[in-house]
Formats: sequence, C-alpha cells, structure tokens
Amino acid sequence: MRVTEEEDDRTSGATEAAECVELRAIRVQVTGQRFCSNRVSTAKYNALSFLPCFLFEQFRRYSNCFFLFIALLQQIPDVSPTGRYTTLVPLLFILAVSATKEIVEDVKRHKADQETNKRQVEVLRDGQWLWLTWQQINVGDVVRVRAGAFFPADLLLISSSEPHSLCYIETANLDGETNLKIRQALPTTAKLLSVTALRDLQGTLHCELPNRHLYEFTGTLRLANHEPLALGPDQLLQRGARLQNTKWATGIVLYTGHETKLLQNSSAAAPLKRSTVDQAANMQILLLFFLLVLLSLLASSCNEIWASNFGFQHWYLGLEDLPTSNFGYNLLTYIILFNNLIPISLQVTIEMVRFIQATFINNDLEMYHAETDTPACARTSNLNEELGQVKYVFSDKTGTLTQNVMEFQQCSVGGTIYSAKSDVVVNSSGMASSMVQDLTAKHSNAPYIREFLTLLAVCHTVIPEKDETNPEILHYHAASPDERALIQGAARLGWVLSSRTPETLTITAEGMEHRYQLLHILEFTSDRKRMSVIVRTPSGKIKLFCKGADTVIYERLGSAAPTGPQQHQQYIRQVTTNHLEAFAREGLRTLCCAVAEIPHDIYEEWKHTYHRASVSMQNREEKLADAANLIENNLVLLGATAIEDKLQDQVPETIGALLEADIRMWMLTGDKQETAINIGHACRLLNSNMELLVMNEESLDGTREVIGRWLSTRSEGSSPLSTTMASSAALVVDGQTLKYAMSCDLKKDFLQLCLQCRAVICCRVTPSQKAEIVEAVTIETQAVTLAIGDGANDVAMIQKAHVGVGISGMEGLQAACASDYSIAQFRFLRRLLLVHGASNYYRMCRLILYSFYKNITLYVIELWFAHHSAWSGQILFERWTIGLYNVLFTAAPPLALGLFDRRCTAEVSYRYPQLYKPSQSAQHFNVKVFWFWMTKALIHSALLFGLPLMAFGEDIVWSNGKDGGYLILGNAVYTYVVVTVCLKAALETSSWTWLSLLAIGGSVLTWFLFLAFYSHFWPSLPLAANMAGMSHMLLSSPVFWWLLILAPVTALLSDFSIKTLWNTMFKSFTDQVCEREINLQRSESGKLLDSQRRDSRTKLVETARLMRSVRNVFRRPNASSDGARGQTELELSHGYAFSQEEHGAVRQGDMVRAYDTTLPSRSMDKL
Repeated sequence: MRVTEEEDDRTSGATEAAECVELRAIRVQVTGQRFCSNRVSTAKYNALSFLPCFLFEQFRRYSNCFFLFIALLQQIPDVSPTGRYTTLVPLLFILAVSATKEIVEDVKRHKADQETNKRQVEVLRDGQWLWLTWQQINVGDVVRVRAGAFFPADLLLISSSEPHSLCYIETANLDGETNLKIRQALPTTAKLLSVTALRDLQGTLHCELPNRHLYEFTGTLRLANHEPLALGPDQLLQRGARLQNTKWATGIVLYTGHETKLLQNSSAAAPLKRSTVDQAANMQILLLFFLLVLLSLLASSCNEIWASNFGFQHWYLGLEDLPTSNFGYNLLTYIILFNNLIPISLQVTIEMVRFIQATFINNDLEMYHAETDTPACARTSNLNEELGQVKYVFSDKTGTLTQNVMEFQQCSVGGTIYSAKSDVVVNSSGMASSMVQDLTAKHSNAPYIREFLTLLAVCHTVIPEKDETNPEILHYHAASPDERALIQGAARLGWVLSSRTPETLTITAEGMEHRYQLLHILEFTSDRKRMSVIVRTPSGKIKLFCKGADTVIYERLGSAAPTGPQQHQQYIRQVTTNHLEAFAREGLRTLCCAVAEIPHDIYEEWKHTYHRASVSMQNREEKLADAANLIENNLVLLGATAIEDKLQDQVPETIGALLEADIRMWMLTGDKQETAINIGHACRLLNSNMELLVMNEESLDGTREVIGRWLSTRSEGSSPLSTTMASSAALVVDGQTLKYAMSCDLKKDFLQLCLQCRAVICCRVTPSQKAEIVEAVTIETQAVTLAIGDGANDVAMIQKAHVGVGISGMEGLQAACASDYSIAQFRFLRRLLLVHGASNYYRMCRLILYSFYKNITLYVIELWFAHHSAWSGQILFERWTIGLYNVLFTAAPPLALGLFDRRCTAEVSYRYPQLYKPSQSAQHFNVKVFWFWMTKALIHSALLFGLPLMAFGEDIVWSNGKDGGYLILGNAVYTYVVVTVCLKAALETSSWTWLSLLAIGGSVLTWFLFLAFYSHFWPSLPLAANMAGMSHMLLSSPVFWWLLILAPVTALLSDFSIKTLWNTMFKSFTDQVCEREINLQRSESGKLLDSQRRDSRTKLVETARLMRSVRNVFRRPNASSDGARGQTELELSHGYAFSQEEHGAVRQGDMVRAYDTTLPSRSMDKL
C-alpha cells in the first residue's frame, strides 16, 4: 500500500511549502497485507523459467543455432545426403545432457537457499511466541531475535533486554566493519516488554519505499492515543546484521525478502555467465560457418558449371529429370554435407568434461577444511577454464582475509616488551621476564606496569556481565573488538573489571577491589584518533587515561629533560618507538597509552569549559574536541599495546603467490581506512617499497584535481613514481571519494590511475559500490575478473565478476549461495586458480582445438571427393559411419585431453605461480592458434585423401586384379583418418596415464571391431547392404596395410618435426620447468625459477611499518578553514587501527552510563 504524506517545511521568513513523498503504509500485526514474500532465491531457474532461460542460454551459442538450422534443412525431402535425423537426434541429446547438468547444479542452489529460508525465529502470533521459518514472516509481524542470531528481515526496533532499550548489532555482513553499532528504540515503545503489551500494540507505520541506501531510513509510527513518532536509522535493524551483546530484541517487520536493503544491493537474479574460451570458440564457429557457406557456394557453382559443360555427355544420369537438380537444392545439400565441419559433439563433450572437472574440485582433499567439515564446491561448471585466466581479484576483508577475531598479543611498558598472551617475554637484557613477576618483585618498571594495567581496565566503554550459571565467570560486551581484546588481556594479567555503574567502575586487582569514579569520557573519533577517560582514583586523585595513535599521543606528551627524572621518560619514548615499528612489521594494530594527573583546581575550571561546549547549540562537536584538547596534554607515556586482527591461515602466502602469478589484487571493504591499511600490510598486499597514495576528498572538484595532478605529472615523466615503480604503487581511496571518482567525467581517468597501481584498497564502500568497481574494471580492461567474499554485502560484486567465489564463513551462506565456486578458506583460492584453473584452461583449449581439428580432417575430404564426383554431393563414406565418427570412434581422445592431460604436476603448479601466466595471457587458445590448427587439419585431410586416391587409382588393390568401388576407397580413407587423428592426440598429450592410452588405442580398436561387425549385418539385418563383406575386402588388401603406415606417418611428420624443433630451440619457461620435472630433481627446478624471478620478485616477506614512504597523500578539507582545502600528510605510522562506531544512535559516554551491572538485567523468561 502506498500513501502520499505532505510535510510542511517551515524556515525563517519563508512561506510554507508542501513536499509530496511516496511512502509505504504498514499496519502493525495485521495479516493479509500484500507485500513481498520473505523467501529469497539465488538460483538461476525455477519451474516456469527453466525452459525459456535454458533455451536462451543454449542458443546463444552459434553452434547450437547452426545445428538447429541444419536439422530443419534435413526435413526438406530429397535434400539431405545424410538422412533426416542425423543432426536432430544428436542435437536433442546434447540439449538433454546440458539440461540435466543445469538442473543438477541449480538444485544445489535451491537447497542452499532452503537452508536460509528455513531458519527459525520467534514471531508473535495470537498472543504467544511461535517458532516460525524466515519465509513465513510477513510485513507488520512482531518478531523476537535472540543474541547471536541474524535478523530475518529489516526490522523496526521496539524494545530490548538492555537499559533504555539499547542493542548492539554487528554489521560485518553488510559493510565489513568489525565494530559493533548501537541502536535504540523509541522511549514510547521501550516499555513494551511483556507479551500482553506487545499483543496490544496496534497502529500504522509509514516509511519510505524499499531502496538500496544502507545507512538511510525515515518514517513515522502512529500509535493509538499517541502523537506520531519520528523514526530514523537508529531504530533500523537490517537483514544480514547480527544481534550481539544483547540477550534479545523485538521489532516490527518493515521490509522482507528481495525488498530488504541487503537484497536491494544485490543483483535481482543470478546472472548467466559464459567463459572467455566459450565466447572465443563461439566467434570461431561463426567464422567457420561463413567458410562453410563459402565452400557450399563454391561446390554448388562448380556443379552448375559441370552440368552445363559435361551434362549432355552423361545423358544416362538423367539430370534433367531430377526435381532437385538446381543451384538452390545443391546449395542446401552441400550445407548439410559440410555441416560437420563444426563438431556437433563438441558441446556435449565440453559439458561432460566440465562436469567431471567440477567433480575434481569438489573432491580435492587439499581444499577440504576439516575444522568445519567443508569441502570446496563448484556450484557451476561453466567457468572452470575461466579460473585459469584471472587477471584481477577483488576481495572483501572481514571474514575473507581475516577471522574477525582480535587478540591482545604484546605490549610495551616502560621500555620493556611483554607478552599479553603467553606472559613470557624477552627484555632488553635478553633474559626471560614476566609482567606479573616484575610487578610482584617490585621491579623498577612496576609503577609503569600498575598504571598501564589500570589504564586498560578503566579507559574503555566495555560492559561486564556475570554469567547466569556461574557468577565467577565474566562476559565483556563492547562496541569495539579492540577494547574487548584489551580488557580481556588485562583480566588475564590480574586487572579484572568486575562491575560498573553509571558513575563508577570496580576493578579487582592484587587481591583487592578498587573503585574509580567516572567523571568524563572523551570519545574516540577518526579526527581525534584517541579516547580518554577522567576518573577519581580510590586515593582521591584525578587522573586522565588516554589511548590512541602514536602520532597524536606523542605530540601531547610532557617535555622530557635530558637529565633528571624526565631522562627515563625520554628513554621510554625512544624505545617505545622502536617497539611500535617492530609490532607494525608483524602486522599488529597498535595503540599508545599515556596518563596525566590533573590538579583539582585545573579540573574544576576545565569542567565548566567542557560543560559549556556540551550544551552549545552551534558547532558542538568542534567545541567538545577543543575542550578535550585543553585537558589532554602533559601526558606521561606508559607504553603501547599490540593487537592482532587475526588473519585466516596462509593469507599472506596466498596473496604473495597471486601477485607472483601477475594477478592484481584489490581489497574492497566497508571497514575504516586505518584498519584496511593495517590489514593490507599484515597480509602482504602492501609493503614498504610501495608508493602509497591515499585519496580522501569531499568534493568532485577536489577529486578531479587530485587525479589530474597525478596523471599529468606521470605523463610528463616527473612523477615520484617511475615507470618501474608504478607497478609497485598502491592506491587507497574511501567510499566518499569513490563516489566522485566513479562519476561519468572522472571514471576513465580514475580507472587509469588504479590500473597503474600494483594494489588498490577501497574503504567504506557500499555493496553497490563494490559491484560498480568490479563492473567498471571488467569493461575497461576486458580482462577476467574474480570477486571473493563471505558476506551478503559481497553478493553484488560476486555476481558482477566473471567468476564469483564465496567463502562458507561465519557470516552466513548467502555469498556462497550466490557464488560460482565456494571454498572454506581464502588460502584455497591459490590452489583453485593455480592448479585447477590453469589445468582446466589448458585441457579445455586442447579439447576444443582437437575437436575442430578432427572434424575438419575428415569432412573436408568430402570437398576433395566432390571434384571426382561431378560436384554432385555424393558422399565418400557410408552414412552411419559419418554419424558415428564423433559419437564413437573419436569421442574418447578429446575426453582424455580434457580430463587427464597436464603440462606439469599439481605440486609444481602450486609451488611456482609463474606457470599461471601462459593461461592468463590466453596463449593456448586465440585466433592465431585456432587457425594454425585448422591449417594443419586441411593439410592432413588433403594428404589422407590424396595418397589413397593415387594408390587405389593407379595400382591393383588385390592380387586378383579386382576393384571394390568407391566405398573401398572411402573406408580406407576413413580408417587412415581415425588412426591419424588418434595419433595426433597422442602427439599432443603432455602427460600419459593408462586412461589416456586406453582412450587413444581403444578408439582405433573400436573402429576395426565396428567394421568387422557392421560388414556382416546384411542380410541378417536389413541394414548396410553396401557394406556387406567390406571388412574382408579391405583387410585383405596389401595396399591398404601399406598405406595404413604411410598415410598417418606422412601426415604427422611435419607436426612431429615442428614440435621437436620448437621444444628444442624455443623452449618456454613452462617447457623448461616441465623438462626439469621429468629429468631432474625438483630442487633444481626451483633453482631455475629463482634465477629468473630474482630481479622482479618483490620483498613480500617483509611487512613494513605503515606509511613510511607515503609521498602523495591528500586529506579532506578542514571544515574550519573557510573552505580552503589543506593538503596534509596522513599520519598512520606504526600500524595504528581502532574500530569503534562514531556518531551513532547514542554517544559512547551516555551509553555506558545507562548500565548498572550490579542490578539484574531484563530476563527473557519474564516475557
């Protein structure tokens, strides 16, 4: 239902203006409203759409269109020389096989969708909570979501278990951010806690129509006996987000299914993707079709010429009496005769090979994740060879590269590094030390340790909660995963946050309880890069504890004299700086910690200043920041923390291998810029040798200026990035700047800048921006792109890329359901591309080339024979042997090439990523390679027809002087063709197995067995009368046996010579590695590779401290500079990163003051 609401916009001195906005009206808890179902589908087909969509997909292939055309032509009487059904039946068989494969693959997608649709949630129906599946939820329902569960639809928050109906949500599945966000219900609905109160909830909710804006929402809630209540994004719980640190939350369903904001940012339907090889083969089929038409025109014209010049001499043929003796009929006859130049069996062979290749992927134990019992899964097999041509990889961060788990690893306190994990360290003297031991032994560092641990236990916004079953166990709830890691680390070291009230924090340390009065919380923001708390200690002192980036902490430290008490502080600063660099080299997230004691008189004066700023009606945020700056000075440095944002296993090694394979890596994340850069260094996507360009602009003109300046200096040769360094540059851009950079007039220049960089990191991007980037790069470069992610926010880019890979991770299965291939860990991408992708591409190219080769070798012989049959369309071979050529006698060799052939072993391909480059650059299948094979096929067909024709035409076939007619020649030529094409397959085989030998040798043997049986069908069966006794006649001829050796050897002699010469004099790097693999030990093969890549390989083993070599960095304009856009260097040294929501529904200071953990929380049992 849609309504129009008029809102008056009143301004000072302005007249009233009515603005018409189209809204959705939802009646709360009223059934029968007509809205979108909550059932979602990522499958390609359903029962109604399968047939039209499948046929559309199949007949996008020119080969299928061509064979349908031939099948229709064959239905015309007296036109087809090969019968009416020799094309139609194979075509129907091919379509049936393809349909079966598509159905099997789509059923898997439907099953995965069912897992999501049949998840359960509590819904209030008829005054009681019922467990219903997600797909049964309707707009207007009241649902209750428990801690740790995903929201089943877009909900309006009504109430929650937390004070003031606050709730925490994790949106990593939507925007990739690791920090929790706070939502708060309206005060009017916050008291609706019991079933009775919720049952009586009635009213109408007006909200905007479904849209893709993740961070925007407006609406009004009209309840009985209440004024309309304004709604905003602070009350919106989006599908795909997860409830965290909150026992339960209730909400009204706003948007369902494909109308949710998450699904609005994804493609409407799964795209129908085709591989690059498939498209290239399609174009060659089109060219072959034109060649076929040209040959048919030539043969038909020659028939007309022969009939006009020699027809009267051969009056006994009765050409004048034949109704089909004209140019049009002859043209159709030759089109049907030559239609086999395009192999009808190619498509079914490709489908079979792809299906089995997908089975290889599914059953690869090297890509099986035992911890989660998750194997790799090829959800579609149409893109197997596309995995071997990937040039750009677009990866999500959270859950894809990282585990989304923060762990407090190390800290530097008073100039000494301590381990917060194992509590065993090595101090400056090289002796094992312990923070707890130094503290209890009253070491000289003990005062710093005590203040440091107090800071960790006090300076935060964490809420402690006692376990309901065991009160001795504490659970910490935090909006920031960094803070949770720090408070847990402090607890492990003996400083335990046991409770908090709106005014105090209680810490248990050294066997005693210490209560600190919380005076002020100076919140973290991206501009401040720090947070502070001001507390009154148990002894009555007022202290400020501050933690943040080293650049902002160091500039607020007090002066350090070269002598006296301050001398040790100077030493701590220098040593801590070295420690920060060491932490950064390990890819750890760092924060500096400092403390200051504030005199009471100074605090009282500052308190009034801060209060005036907090109640200011203009520029409140700026005034609060200025007030905080007044008190955050003269700090004493305590040390630094180092937190590990844990990467998934082998992520750095995998990215290093991809870069070595010349695959460009882009990171697209919704997380903050500092966090993304830190992870970029940790996973070795970035390193100290890279020029790092950071773009943060808030206007179109500013973005244009930045891009233009870099590109102009680059073109003039005066750029700080030389030509050799350009490939080592990395670009970091945020979502706001990206919006301007991807506008029509800047997109081309921006992409040019990106493509000149070795790595690109896009931060704070929405799902639709991810898809837009992938699509733009795909179109601009015409290269094969791959997108990989694990969350629902990655679905759009997964569907836009040539190949989509989903990770079956902690954020649900939606990305895996929408993907083409799913894996359990990012590290498996290396094997998927370098082993399966490269080998599948090589095998598929060989299969396609060989299939065209063998068909042209046989069927062009009909053209050579036409010259000797008066261009009449007479076939040289028996009808059914023509039809069985692709189905039986030469079906196995292409299968062997497509399934078992390989250039080198899987282990070698995995260890040496450079072997991926030939497939990536399409060296095995392109126009040049294709027509080279076709030329060889034409030469072979001419030799295989010409040699028997000369031998059978001039010599005696049998010793008795008899001649067996044209079928003797035809079957002899047919035999030589089968033997030659099978030997050609052997010549092209790089890796022999017993299955390859069986396929090639068995094909030749099958022809001879068939010939023996088929020659004896008649007269027992009314079939093949013209083949009666053919095997005896053919096999008893010495000429036949002599040519059985001569013809194939003559045809393949040039191929063998060229191959031998090429492999001897023009060895590729792949050939050299393969040769070493066979003849030498693998260690020598490794030395060969190392010698060739020594000059070009980047020092990927080093993770450098962040931003050391930043030269071209552009900051957003300072809002206080009257519009002047200052360009200052973005200081992010030493791996600083801190995740916390900014400008949320509730300020962090107000949020923590709402909690009193000494009181019991709202219990779900009471509802």
